[in-house]
Amino acid sequence: MPACTTPCRALSRAGPPKASPRRPCACWGCDPMPGRSTIQEVARAVGVSASTVSRAFNAPHLLREATVARVTAVAEQMGYVPNQHARALVTGKTGMLGLIVPDITNPFFPPLVRASQRAAEERGLNVMVAESNSLPGRERAHIASLAPHCEGLIIASSRLTPEELRHVAQATPLVLVNNDTEGIARVLVSSADALAQGVHHLAERGARKLCYVGGPHRSWSEFERRSTLENVAGKLGLPTQFRRDESGSYHEARTMAASGPFGASAIIAFDDVIACGILDGLADRGIAIPRDGYLLGCDDALPIQTNPRLSTIRLRGTEAMIEAVSLLASATDEGVRETRILLPGTLMLRETT
Repeated sequence: MPACTTPCRALSRAGPPKASPRRPCACWGCDPMPGRSTIQEVARAVGVSASTVSRAFNAPHLLREATVARVTAVAEQMGYVPNQHARALVTGKTGMLGLIVPDITNPFFPPLVRASQRAAEERGLNVMVAESNSLPGRERAHIASLAPHCEGLIIASSRLTPEELRHVAQATPLVLVNNDTEGIARVLVSSADALAQGVHHLAERGARKLCYVGGPHRSWSEFERRSTLENVAGKLGLPTQFRRDESGSYHEARTMAASGPFGASAIIAFDDVIACGILDGLADRGIAIPRDGYLLGCDDALPIQTNPRLSTIRLRGTEAMIEAVSLLASATDEGVRETRILLPGTLMLRETT
């Protein structure tokens, strides 16, 4: 193999790189990304300048469509991958959006992540995902690490205070999903109307006392569901007791249901995971739903069917995430315009009511 004559400080790195089939030497300086084509090689192959190749990826509106098509086709054939750091320096844009969710193991959130990725890809963007585990401290840490590398952030079910969120929005384009903080663009997946319909349905079925097993106390969804239930049950004269499954886990809900009576003829759960735990915990005590009482969940996100099939409220989470990505993608230099989008849910009556 001929010796390389190109001066290169990278030669001091430990161990020689492997030579690629398209070049005669294995110098780090000649091929900083071994096995990949460089922007100069693509330019030579197309017969244009390196700056034209860069514009084809970073500012295609400055070139003729035929030139962009030719450059991108040759680049793909040669395995050229644009340098995102260089792109950010030229355009001020990274092509990345940040998404923070509270619990990736909750079946409600994976479809939202997938929806955000697909919506971003349609706009030539990518999504970086982080999980806060519903902890404000972790959410703050993720914001600090993601914001410098992303064009904007989407935070689902944020546990931060309104003041903290407004501070974030002043520095970074921000869209909230299921957090109703004024002054910030937000998309709300609402269960209020459907839950009111569900309470009326339970009363018509003969329920005379309700029990609500709530979720995380800092959750906007929890606030909306509890306040709706208090209002509607109060108007109907239905006594209601309130319990909480702070972890939102199946196991905690099952243990709660198996350990003692609810003293209610109908139970409403914060979400379907909790409802599933209650259903199985009651069965452990020989209590059958709907023979001995009624059960209503919320979100319609379980990947499996319960037995009996769970009545619940279908929420439009994937639509909310598509809206959130659209709002971020249309952000201007002044940030994301404030808007409040409300997506109502649908009552799904099945076998448990």
